[in-house]
Amino acid sequence: MNIKPFAVEEWMNAYETGAKYNIAETCVDSISLDELFELSGTDKDAFLNKLCARRLTYGAIEGSSDLKEGIASLYRTMAPQEIVPTHGASGGNHHVFYSLINPGDKVISIMPSYQQLYSIPASLGADVKIMHLKKENGYLPDVDELKKLAEGGVKMICLNNPNNPTGALIPEEILQKVIRIARDFDAYLLVDEVYRHLIQSDDWQPSIVDMYEKGISTSSMSKVFSLAGVRLGWIATHDKDALKQMWSHRDYNLISCGMIDDAIAALALKSKEAILKRNKKIIRENLAVLDEWIEKEPRLSYVKPEAGTTALVYYDFPVDSYTLCRQMYDACGAFVTPGDCFDEPCSMRIGYAADRDTLEKGLKAMSTFFRSLETK
Repeated sequence: MNIKPFAVEEWMNAYETGAKYNIAETCVDSISLDELFELSGTDKDAFLNKLCARRLTYGAIEGSSDLKEGIASLYRTMAPQEIVPTHGASGGNHHVFYSLINPGDKVISIMPSYQQLYSIPASLGADVKIMHLKKENGYLPDVDELKKLAEGGVKMICLNNPNNPTGALIPEEILQKVIRIARDFDAYLLVDEVYRHLIQSDDWQPSIVDMYEKGISTSSMSKVFSLAGVRLGWIATHDKDALKQMWSHRDYNLISCGMIDDAIAALALKSKEAILKRNKKIIRENLAVLDEWIEKEPRLSYVKPEAGTTALVYYDFPVDSYTLCRQMYDACGAFVTPGDCFDEPCSMRIGYAADRDTLEKGLKAMSTFFRSLETK
């Protein structure tokens, strides 16, 4: 199998560890087990004693009932048996394509987006059509363009909602139009919803699986629940044929998720309201900090995110984004992601869900670096 290098992940792997101000991170400020116990009101000793007494078998092959009930509670119509646990959302996305896509199948995906959504189906021999999201349209899908791309039939349409890297949130009325197109061709509609619930308003964000019978949602414990160290994600769908294929393929490449990850994730999901309250506060306060900073930077622009943890920020300097981001990293330690990782030149992705101190110091360091460019 030939596949393009994963640009974002290669960049993160190369530079994240040594960053002074990591504002490339996309997870909401991570929590420790101690913080999870405090947020959930859990007796730490009792939990750990019970966990440490367990024999390290495969555990529940299809995921524990506590875990699957907790995941199902994030949706309005899902049952625990319609949840397929995976190794993170990245494992979930890969597993969907691996299970359902064959060579020659037409797959429509968006750009900019998480590269998995177009590079993996292309590597499997799918006929991948790209729908480019436009800044002037708020990075929302163009339904008329989607109709044209779908002509002649389509096996799967792939979206990322909220969007990474732009923070765009697709309104329900546009999602309904996309669903009508998918339904016309009996197509799967895969939506990477790894940032779902992290919105700037108090509205409920609907999931594709609660709206469409062949909708497929992927997500994880990493972004929304601040537990990236728990390598646990999932696939959710009502479609019985898709579930049958995914369970069958899972026997070949996963077998089960780790029982320790399962136990920690289940505990966090039981306390989802407390974690979501914490994390929504972080992203709302931090986005205000980012927005104020961009307003003061005359050579920067963006479409203000409505959801998620990232923003795609454009700059007006005569240098490519890889060079700019490397120079900035070396000069002041501020770590962001080049827009060219998403085929968006003259831009950078900023993650604004870090702890407040890191975000503010990182942005201040970036401003100093930009001033140095102007004097050269």
